[in-house]
Amino acid sequence: MSTVKTSQPTIATRRSNSTAPAPAARTVAMCATVVTGAAVPLLRHFASSTARRWGLPAEPTDTMSLVVTELTTNVVLHSGSREVSVLLTFDGAAVFIEVKDAGQWQARRGPRLVAEDANAAYGRGLQLVKGCTSWFLAFLSAAGTRVVACVPVIEGACRELPVG
Repeated sequence: MSTVKTSQPTIATRRSNSTAPAPAARTVAMCATVVTGAAVPLLRHFASSTARRWGLPAEPTDTMSLVVTELTTNVVLHSGSREVSVLLTFDGAAVFIEVKDAGQWQARRGPRLVAEDANAAYGRGLQLVKGCTSWFLAFLSAAGTRVVACVPVIEGACRELPVG
């Protein structure tokens, strides 16, 4: 595993051979940063640059960026967590996106910043995530929230939910 440390996020990448017959390799990339307004574009860039580095097509790359944006926005607006991490795993057929925080759900602290959303009854982030991924799961606990989503790269990937 290689780790790149900067003054802001922590980024780690790892490529390991899998014992499963197909795919032959699994690639993992992780980025963690403090929760600020700058975390959302930073993690969106991390997702898109990772997808490009992995050579993924445009559609799953765009979907990864959207999902990471929506899930990290929820952390910034609602978790109260000090840090957020994004773990991306590519198994050759699908990308699994995991966004994790150490906070607890909090109501929005201020008004919506975009005038078009001023009268919205609620956000649409999780609806977008549901609509553009094969599935997503949210795990809420006293230790924080972990959301995992599956983005197919090859048709038919992500058909089964993970076990455990």
